[in-house]
Amino acid sequence: MTETYIVGLDYGTSSARGVLLDAATGEQIGSHMHAYRHDVMTRSLPDGTPLPRAWALQNAADYLEAAQEILSKLGRGRNIASIGLGFSASSPMPARQDGTALSELYPGEPHAYVKLWKHHAAQPYADEINRRGGAFLRNFGGKLSGEWLLPKAAQIADEAPHIWDATDRFIESGDWLVWQLTGTEVRSLGFAAYKAQYSDMEGYPHGVVPGLTDKLAQPHRIGSPAGSLSESWRQRTGISGSAVVAVAVIDSHVVLPAAGAVSSGCLVGALGTSAAYLVLSERFQPLPPGIEGVAKDGAIRDLWCYEAGQAGFGDTLGWFVNAFPRGADSADSFHHYNREAAQLEPGANHLVALDWWNGNRVPLADSSLSGLLVGLTTNTTAVDIYRALIESLCFGARAIVDLFESGGVAIDRVVLTSGLAQNNPFLVQTMADVLGREVEVPRIAHATAVGAAIHGAVAAGLVTGFVAGSAKFGAQSFERFQPNPSFAVIYAEQYGQYRELSADQTILHSMHVLNGLKDSLSDPACEHLALSDQAH
Repeated sequence: MTETYIVGLDYGTSSARGVLLDAATGEQIGSHMHAYRHDVMTRSLPDGTPLPRAWALQNAADYLEAAQEILSKLGRGRNIASIGLGFSASSPMPARQDGTALSELYPGEPHAYVKLWKHHAAQPYADEINRRGGAFLRNFGGKLSGEWLLPKAAQIADEAPHIWDATDRFIESGDWLVWQLTGTEVRSLGFAAYKAQYSDMEGYPHGVVPGLTDKLAQPHRIGSPAGSLSESWRQRTGISGSAVVAVAVIDSHVVLPAAGAVSSGCLVGALGTSAAYLVLSERFQPLPPGIEGVAKDGAIRDLWCYEAGQAGFGDTLGWFVNAFPRGADSADSFHHYNREAAQLEPGANHLVALDWWNGNRVPLADSSLSGLLVGLTTNTTAVDIYRALIESLCFGARAIVDLFESGGVAIDRVVLTSGLAQNNPFLVQTMADVLGREVEVPRIAHATAVGAAIHGAVAAGLVTGFVAGSAKFGAQSFERFQPNPSFAVIYAEQYGQYRELSADQTILHSMHVLNGLKDSLSDPACEHLALSDQAH
C-alpha cells in the first residue's frame, strides 16, 4: 500500500517553512525552511528604487520560489493527499485578472508590490476611514488598523491611480498563493472577515475605496478545498496524489488545532515577529472595547474567534539583541541576555517600557506610535533594558486579557505557541508571573506549519473536522508554567505604571510628532480619497 502524506506551509515575515506528516500516523517526517530572496523591503525595491519611511514591501515572486523549493524537498516522489497554508496578514497585493502579480509588470513601482502587514504608511488612510465610520466597523471596535486591506487599497488608489486602474484583483498574498498553486482564485473567509471586514450579511464594505469591491471575491470558510495542485506545479515539484489545497488561513489563526485549541474559553497567544491573541467562544458576545475583531468560521469552524494582538513582539527583542549584541550571533546574544535577566528580581531594574516599537494594535490601533523606556539612569545596564522589554511585552498581553474579561469574554485556559514560546522559557515564565495564571506551551515542533497541515487534512476529508484533526496531528502533551505569587505585588505596581503611561495623551502626541505624523484624524494625504465605488 502506498504511503500517504500531508503538507503544511507556514509563510512568515522573512521566510516560509513546510512540514511533512504521515497521514496515517500523524508523525512528522520532515521539515524545510526557505528564506525569502528579498526579505522585507524597507529601503528600496529590487531595481534600486528608494522607498519612503514607514514602508514595508515584499516581492510576490519570493513566495513562489519558496513554495517550489519546499514542496519539492518534501513532496517529490511522494503521494501527497493535502496541502494547507498559513500566511502572515494583512499582506495584500495587486494582480491582473489572470493572477499575474503587478510587480512583474511594474517592477519600479512601489505600489505594485505586496504591502506587508507592518507597512505603516497606510495609517493616515485608516484614520480617515475611521473618521467617516460605517456599519462595517461594528465588529472591529469602530476602527481599522493601517495594517489591514482597506487602508492599503485606499493608499494605492490615492497615491498611484495608474496602478489602481491596472489592478483587476486586490488580494491577500495567502489567497494569491493558493490561486497560483491551484489555478483557481478561491479566497479565505479568515482573511476576508478579519482583514477586509467582510460579513455574511453585508458582504464587503461598500463606498470606502473606488472600485475595490470589483477587485475582491466571495470568500470560503476555513477548512474548505480550493482545488487540487495544478499540473504545472506537479511537474515543478514531483508531487503525486490528490494534493487537495485548502483555502489559506491567517498564520496566527492556523496554529489553533496544532496547539489543541479547538474549544470555547481557550486563549492562544501566537508569539512570533508580532503577537496575536485569539479567544474561541461558542456564543457571540459584543466586541469588548479595544479588542480588534470577531468573526465566526474564520479560525475554527462553528466557533466565534475574538482577535487582538501586539504589533511588535519577537522583532522587538530581535532588534535589541542585534543592536546591542552580547554574543557571537543573535542566538548567542539571546542566551546571554535571558540567563542574566532571569537572575534579576522583578523591579530591580527600576524600569517600565511600552511595547509599541512597531506601533500599537490594541487598544489604540495606531501604527504611528512608538516604544518608550522610563526610568533610565547612568546605572542602567543592557540587561536591565532587556528585562524591561520582556516585561513590557507581558504587560501588553495582560492588558489584552483584561480587555477580554472586562468585556465578558471568558478565558479559562492560556496557551502560548510558536518557536519563541518553545525556545524562551524565561519569557514564558515572566508571562505567567505577570498574568498570574498557568500558561501552557504545546510540545510540538513547527506548530504553525502543522496547523496548516491540519487545515489541509480537513479540506481533503482525511479527518472529520478540526477536533479530530487536532487529536491526530496536534500536540499530545504540554509544558506548564505556574505563576510565582511573590512577584504579584511588584508586577501589579509596574503594570499600573504601564497603564498610566499608555493612556497619557501628551506621550501619544509626542510620538506622533516624532514620527512625522499629524495628531489630527485628518491628513492631506487622504483629501482625494473617494467616498464611493460609483465615483470610480
